[in-house]
Amino acid sequence: MTSSAPAPGDSPAPEAGRTRLSPEQRRAQLLDLGVELLATRSLEELSIDVLAETAGVSRGLLYHYFGGKQGFYAAVVQHAADDLYARTAPPETGQPVERLRASVRAYVDYVADSHTGYRSLVRAAAGGNEELRAIYDATFAALAERFFTADPHGIAFPDTPPVRLLVRAWQAMVEDLVLTWSQEPAGISRDALLDLVSASLPALLDLLPHDLGGGAPGASSGAGPG
Repeated sequence: MTSSAPAPGDSPAPEAGRTRLSPEQRRAQLLDLGVELLATRSLEELSIDVLAETAGVSRGLLYHYFGGKQGFYAAVVQHAADDLYARTAPPETGQPVERLRASVRAYVDYVADSHTGYRSLVRAAAGGNEELRAIYDATFAALAERFFTADPHGIAFPDTPPVRLLVRAWQAMVEDLVLTWSQEPAGISRDALLDLVSASLPALLDLLPHDLGGGAPGASSGAGPG
């Protein structure tokens, strides 16, 4: 009978079912977990200690990947912002109003699922944290840019300063409305909220004089970006 024990100096066999992650994969995994934890707690409550305990890794490993508390916060917020942008990408086909509604639906669901963390991010961005503010502003601008680009995820609205002003105001209104609704629906159903938000932008654009970019294609029929 022969022994199955490894000889001295041999490397132990890897555990069955386990895959060794590259540093990039491990970092991405930790960021995914950070965003998941952020859904149910504020940014202040998402500490390196909490992530280390949940992930079953050392605090030193997290400092290695993120450099410290602020680096960790910025990395998680950027990851969450990238996730939001990807999730709210409208479908490439369909009528403009349908594409807009699909994008709005994804946004409403994202905020509802991550209400505590999302609200804390908005507050942190408004509270003077320059790094988080920069991430917030860049994401806000990227979402707005979908209304003016010609790619499959873009829109066909006139790219004029008045239209951009209205789009930015509409974004701010939608963010505040959805955050408030997530906490207190005030008798408004999810479908009614989607209808309200989706119809409001074309309605605003319809009020602009034509020489300022108003009356965007399809706006009067409720069509919009998506």
